[in-house]
Formats: sequence, structure tokens, C-alpha cells
Amino acid sequence: MKHLLTIFSFFTLLSCHSAQTAQAPSPTPAPAAKAAGTFVTWDKKMVELGPVKKGETRTTFFEFTNTSGADIQIDIVDACECTKVDFPRGVFAPGATGRLGVVFDSKDKDASETIGITVVFKQTDEKGNPRIESVEYKFELVK
Repeated sequence: MKHLLTIFSFFTLLSCHSAQTAQAPSPTPAPAAKAAGTFVTWDKKMVELGPVKKGETRTTFFEFTNTSGADIQIDIVDACECTKVDFPRGVFAPGATGRLGVVFDSKDKDASETIGITVVFKQTDEKGNPRIESVEYKFELVK
């Protein structure tokens, strides 16, 4: 459990970071195809919200499919304080899908950012480490 808390604390520190304005925008990846040995497959790993006026809220979602071949369950979801994530609490059989509902509130933001959402599953890998997945969204703050 101590190991899980250390990892969780690390991702909490990284879940909200400012985007570099001089950085070229990265392309939004195409929906992930099922690859051999994957744990979950996401419909998308990045959402671009585009221009957001300070004080606006936006909603989006991320869908995943259990491609692990065994039952899985989400343990913890972490994101910036500006982000509320509604995630399913049940068990997902192989092939089942789930959805993270995301609400972003820009009222306390002063710059454009990329926001990370960390999903920690109850299942572990072959070395006993927690299975951790990340998705992101970004926005351009308009004042």
C-alpha cells in the first residue's frame, strides 16, 4: 500500500502542468487499436477542448475497453483540482467498456494547460506493480 501511495503522490504532482506557448501542438492520436498484451484500449488518449474563456466549464469523456483477458477494476482516479472525474466503480469483464466523465472548470486558471488524468487499477502487472493508465485534455485559455 505504501508503494501505491508513493506512486499516487507522484502522479498527483504531475497531473496539472502548464503548456509551453512556444511548443508546437502535438497531433491528437487516432483511436488506439487493440495491440497484443494491452491492458486497456482507449478510444482516445488526448482531447483538445480548444479556446476556453476563463470561468467556463467544459465536459468531455474517455472510453476504455478491457483488453487484458481478465476482470479489471479501477481503484483510484486522480486529476487537477480543476477537474472532476466520474468513473465507474464496478468490475469489467474482458471486452467490457467503461467511461470516464470529465468536467473541467477554468475559473482558477490563468494560462493554457494540458491536464493529466491518472487511472490506477486494482490489478497489478507481472512484477506486482499497479496498472496505471493516463489520459489528457488541453485547452487554450481566452481571457
